[in-house]
Amino acid sequence: MNGAGSMESIMAVKKAYTDNRRVTVKVPASTANLGPGFDSLGMALSMYAWIEMSASQTGETVFRLHGDGMDGLPTDKSNLLYKVAQLVFDEAGVSMPELTIEMYSEIPLARGLGSSATAIIAALVAANALIGSPLDDLKLFELATKLEGHPDNVGASLFGGIIVAAWDGETVQHARIEPPARLETLVAIPAFELATEKARHALPSGLAMADAVFNVGCSSLLVAALASGELGLIRHAMKDRLHQPYRAPLIPGMTEILERATDFGALGAALSGAGPTMIAFVDAESESGSKAELESFLQETLRKEGIQAETLWLAPCVSGPVVTVESADADHDGETFLERIKGERA
Repeated sequence: MNGAGSMESIMAVKKAYTDNRRVTVKVPASTANLGPGFDSLGMALSMYAWIEMSASQTGETVFRLHGDGMDGLPTDKSNLLYKVAQLVFDEAGVSMPELTIEMYSEIPLARGLGSSATAIIAALVAANALIGSPLDDLKLFELATKLEGHPDNVGASLFGGIIVAAWDGETVQHARIEPPARLETLVAIPAFELATEKARHALPSGLAMADAVFNVGCSSLLVAALASGELGLIRHAMKDRLHQPYRAPLIPGMTEILERATDFGALGAALSGAGPTMIAFVDAESESGSKAELESFLQETLRKEGIQAETLWLAPCVSGPVVTVESADADHDGETFLERIKGERA
């Protein structure tokens, strides 16, 4: 067979392979930094986004986006989900310009819970599965890190559990830690958005050597505490001089929460990602303080600053994306996408 004929055959197989597929992916949210581990530590949380992707049957790209804050997102080819999918197709040498994409997310936008990283991982994994998964997880991690600019959130959502990662601008390395079984988190999600770009602009251009050394020590101790299950060390390890002191003016009440959360039974507290969400780590088996007291402390501290916040208890998520591949013709007895995932959202 000549080269042209061979290529036509390959593309015909790929077209047939993808045109009759529908992929659904469930991806966990994440919290990044964990205090001192700026741009290097992340943990997956049991809050999720779902995406469904298939080749368009109408000849046009179609978006259906659900969830708080999704109404303002673009529904054309400037949408992040579409652009990320095309990146996968380009990497794999497959042409699929028109897609049907549906997404629901319970992860609030611009709150420090990895909403953009979750969307990137969801689109990467869904597009890859749609064409038979030619790219391995490490390649997807590299693509996601380049898109996000740092590996902590995307790594946690892709691999689940706790991720320790290093990115030099070209290559990314990581190690995964299984979260201690007793570890639980409480998040306080303020009712306002904080763009990551704005939070990064609050950071200084330079850092004192003493502060850098302090953070290296705390970050190393935190990784060791999480890996060994010595949760008592966390209260000493979640201290930070690299980013949280500079971001505190953007979130009234944050400094008090960081300083006093351990008085109410927390192992430690941190700004989740770029914020404004605050996160407290808790030993579920500890008799020190009560969960209700800690929750009340977070709420009241923010409320007296005029900030309304939703509090949620979230377990670490130990798995990455859950992928379902089926025929695009499957109708599930007429159930819609939202109806199909309803049981998982409950």
